[in-house]
Amino acid sequence: MSGSGNDFVIIDNREPVLDPETKRDFVKKVCQLKSSVGADGVIFIENSEKAAYKWDFYNSDGSSAEMCGNGGRCVARYAFEKGIAPQNHSFETIAGIIEAEVNGSVVKVKLTHPEDLQNDVQVAFDGLQYKVDSINTGVPHAIVFSEDVDGEDVQKIGNGIRYHSVFAPAGTNVDLVEKKNGNALKVRTYERGVEGETLACGTGVVASAIIASHKFKIESPVNVETRGGEILKVHIEPANGSLPEVYLEGLTKIAFEGQLVEL
Repeated sequence: MSGSGNDFVIIDNREPVLDPETKRDFVKKVCQLKSSVGADGVIFIENSEKAAYKWDFYNSDGSSAEMCGNGGRCVARYAFEKGIAPQNHSFETIAGIIEAEVNGSVVKVKLTHPEDLQNDVQVAFDGLQYKVDSINTGVPHAIVFSEDVDGEDVQKIGNGIRYHSVFAPAGTNVDLVEKKNGNALKVRTYERGVEGETLACGTGVVASAIIASHKFKIESPVNVETRGGEILKVHIEPANGSLPEVYLEGLTKIAFEGQLVEL
């Protein structure tokens, strides 16, 4: 499945089809481009005592991730269409319980409450200095504003900030953000675990919208253009405390269904 250019292999693992200790190697093999299926990550649907199901999510390098906004939208549609969960349901992640609403190919998810906001962090490397805002929207994100994101070296900037001592030891995802007219943004994301730019990142889109709405007084919903060209909507609702409740909405696509066989 694909959510705004992020692609995922989704496997119903409620009746285990893989031994837990083999998952990471399996993920790395399946996600390899050109020699296998190719994907940004793999999502295993597991049984849950707290929600309709829980997911076990892996990045393409085999590392675990707490949350993924576009992956969440994809797995919610999959679970509904396969009869695993109703149209409106919740599912369990490492980051917490995620609420989802499926309307055909359009899926809206309520992410966990954002936390760990830091503004104007100074990050220097390669003789350059960047002013960075950071926030955790299920996973950590560092936000860098740019007047022209298309002209930026996302790999270089992303790699430098992702591994910087300021964000050690876990590192961070990195989003380059350009404010457009009205309530619109354009975002390019370097994803931790993929170790490169992806066509979209749901939690990164949400992180960018939260920071931009505060800095530029942008009204909700915020329309965010991803590298893949699709528009994701971020709904921002005031909540008790300094950080809002946030919802991510956009299209999902089923690329294909099949059976994986090792030859």
